[in-house]
Amino acid sequence: MLSAVGCGLRDDEIADALAIPEAAVAAHLARILAKHGLRDRAAAIVHAFDCGLVLPGRGPRTRTANPVPQPAAPPAGPKIRISVLGPLQAWQDGRPLNLGHLRQQAVLAALALGAGRTLSQQELLGDVWGMEPPVANVVPVYIYRLRKALRIGGDADSVIEHARRGYQLVPGAVDVDAARLEELVAHIGTADREGDPAEGVRLCTRALELFRGEALAGLPGPLAELERLRLTERRIAIVRQKAEWQLRLGQDSEAIAELFALSAEHPLNEPLAAMLMRALFRDGRQADALTVFDRVRRRLADDLGVAPSRMLRRTHQMILLGDEAGLALTAERHGRTAPSAGGRFVPDDGGR
Repeated sequence: MLSAVGCGLRDDEIADALAIPEAAVAAHLARILAKHGLRDRAAAIVHAFDCGLVLPGRGPRTRTANPVPQPAAPPAGPKIRISVLGPLQAWQDGRPLNLGHLRQQAVLAALALGAGRTLSQQELLGDVWGMEPPVANVVPVYIYRLRKALRIGGDADSVIEHARRGYQLVPGAVDVDAARLEELVAHIGTADREGDPAEGVRLCTRALELFRGEALAGLPGPLAELERLRLTERRIAIVRQKAEWQLRLGQDSEAIAELFALSAEHPLNEPLAAMLMRALFRDGRQADALTVFDRVRRRLADDLGVAPSRMLRRTHQMILLGDEAGLALTAERHGRTAPSAGGRFVPDDGGR
């Protein structure tokens, strides 16, 4: 299928060649795009060339009895998959890899989150140990062990390379789920700007499926701590954006279920609680919405010794009054999580 797409064949031509319905071609292509994280058909064509399924310089495509080309070369070597959107894990060909103890894992996490940058030994020491560096510089030792664990071929074929100024993951050799998340967030921003809530919900669902729990769970060091906070906020922002679109599409029960689950994980998140209250009120569940407010108010007082924010109090007041227009205005002013100009979601300040 990917070879045929790479040669520029249309869906009807692929269907004729493979003797399958044209609708099945579209379904197969959609799965290919999702599996490889490809944006569209053009990206699939580029991927087919990159994998060697189609050779440059073949000339214009021609209709033959079997127009689907055979692979001209074996596909690229196996890639390492690294997941940071949960406890750190790595796989090669579906096989989990042993990444060693937590500090060593934290070094790999820093490289995986470096977005292709070269990180010096000093940067890695700061990211993993902070103001309390180890007695000896163990970074080269950990890198050596990680290179052995992440070999993709011979002894020298590791996904970690030593550059002049430090270490980095070999470009194209590693698939990091956090990078795929950022690509999806950019597409979510595009769907928002284009006013396509159905596509937005689909993209949000794909992004949320990448999370396997708390990001970088259990890893030590300043970088892991900061990234846990950042990625948690990213997940909350995506859930809120998805719920906003679901409510617009009339999918109230689906939005409420996800908001309830996330609110249970983050009981002190007031914008999240306010959105859940608004969704419950829209669904005719005013009493449940007021119960959510009382629960959050007690938690804020008991855990932090503070009163609810102005935004949450305003939401509570509008629900008491049954003022749906005022509730919508409050949501627009304080409760919406929107993408920035770069397509990245930024949480609001809670309206304090």
